[in-house]
Amino acid sequence: MTSLKYRRRPTSEVKVGTTAIGGTNPVRLQSMASTSTMDTQASVEQCRRIIAAGAELVRFTAQGVREAQNLGEIRRQLRESGITVPLVADIHFNPRAAFAAAEIVEKVRINPGNFVDPGRTFKKIEFTDEEYVAELQRLEATLIPFIDKCRENGTAVRLGVNHGSLSDRIMSRYGDTPAGMVESAMEFLRVFRKEDFNDVVISIKASNVVVMVTTVLLLVKAMEREGMAFPLHLGVTEAGDGEDGRIKSALGIGSLLALGIGDTIRVSLSEDPELELPVARKIVDYIDDIASAPAVESAINRCFPLCCGRRRPTDPVGFVGGDHLPVVVGQSSSDSYGPDLRPDLFIYDNDGLFHEVEASDILSGKVKPLEGKILLMTSTHSNRSLEMAAALEYMASAGLKNPVVVRADYHGFDEETVAVRASVELGSLFLSGLADGLMIVSDRMSAESASRLAFAILQSARLRFSKTEFISCPGCGRTLFDLQSTLARVKNATSHLKGLKIGVMGCIVNGPGEMADADYGYVGAGIGRVSLYKGKECLERNIPAEDAVDRLVALIKSCGDWK
Repeated sequence: MTSLKYRRRPTSEVKVGTTAIGGTNPVRLQSMASTSTMDTQASVEQCRRIIAAGAELVRFTAQGVREAQNLGEIRRQLRESGITVPLVADIHFNPRAAFAAAEIVEKVRINPGNFVDPGRTFKKIEFTDEEYVAELQRLEATLIPFIDKCRENGTAVRLGVNHGSLSDRIMSRYGDTPAGMVESAMEFLRVFRKEDFNDVVISIKASNVVVMVTTVLLLVKAMEREGMAFPLHLGVTEAGDGEDGRIKSALGIGSLLALGIGDTIRVSLSEDPELELPVARKIVDYIDDIASAPAVESAINRCFPLCCGRRRPTDPVGFVGGDHLPVVVGQSSSDSYGPDLRPDLFIYDNDGLFHEVEASDILSGKVKPLEGKILLMTSTHSNRSLEMAAALEYMASAGLKNPVVVRADYHGFDEETVAVRASVELGSLFLSGLADGLMIVSDRMSAESASRLAFAILQSARLRFSKTEFISCPGCGRTLFDLQSTLARVKNATSHLKGLKIGVMGCIVNGPGEMADADYGYVGAGIGRVSLYKGKECLERNIPAEDAVDRLVALIKSCGDWK
């Protein structure tokens, strides 16, 4: 038998002011201010609220040298009031701002996609091998003086790769792929290692949970091959707001943390930044719980292949299993459901179709093939996701091809906690292609709410679309309109467009790129101005913000996607 248990990935320790990330330190929580960095008073007040909510680092955007320098005044006022939480400057396009910030704050975030290279233009550029090497030499020549400045000031660096802002140079060789995102990070990391500068934390983010998780796993393998152990910052960028934003974040961040991967996290919500911290705390609290759980005993070495693109082979029973979409299961059809939230099957209305099993019984070999039955799997283990995954892997290795619906009961938890825990525990099983359906039961949620949560988890895992998907940034000092009210107006006009993906972005830093996965995009182009996209093609530029939602609806109609 093999003992399976939570184990954290070993990483080096990075000092960010008085706070350490990685090594044996706890997973650190952070957020980003949404105020203008030039509005000192508003920034200080919001920073205090973020810290009071539990943040251990706070990030501010610094578009230019002027903003970077004003971080010094924000920092001074915070320090005078006794707040020592480290500040992070967020830099895009402007190395001069990064150099200025490195003298002022404890950490500087740079984006490999636009620190040396110009902003992404979506041009197809071909490089010969010699030209590509010359580009890497140019990268190194620009990066080394910045490394020297950070070393001189004791400033840490976050290397932050975003799916939406890969350079044209990377795009020319790798395309808009996880492999390209990983190489974008590795090019810079090789220079940091060559210069023996190790105070580096890496993030590699996407709005698509599957892309995000897949890319982080590839990055970990790439670093292992080259003997690197830098700590990781996790986040699902442009996750949106409300329940959907929480589910996406918990699924992406929590699935990796459950594998021991991740040293600091930021939950990105299109809401006030202090509201991100309670969600982040719930994710980390769940990981703390499973870290202390006893081992799961299994007859096989468990492989947990998140996002590998495979699916556990099953013999379908009706429309469950096989090549069918994963299903949502409820208890009884007599419960009240909205038209788009009704489960596909009900336990008590299909007597004899389901066979209830404990994951531990499968692992002990007590469950034999049951022809024509759907297994309803539960677990009482304190790390039930691990036990269920091990049982499902055992079934695959033993040739047990019954479709499996995984059931989890959450009693005594509020709705947000249920959403977070179910997204990690059950959602990761679907990212792995192991389960065929899910059932959520809670004494604090109605049957309809539990069903809505189940459908949302499947949508976040990109397995089944049951409603409009909104990809929206959390907002920062670059945001060019009131993000929360704008998102609400866009949702009000388009939330009935089932299966459509709509991006709402405050500025162009990541907008067009992250929206490559969206069908339509609404992007801030200037004060009071908006540009509209179909995919990554801009079709209407600089239209008045007061007309933009109506023009978005008209664009969707003209393209034949309106219902």
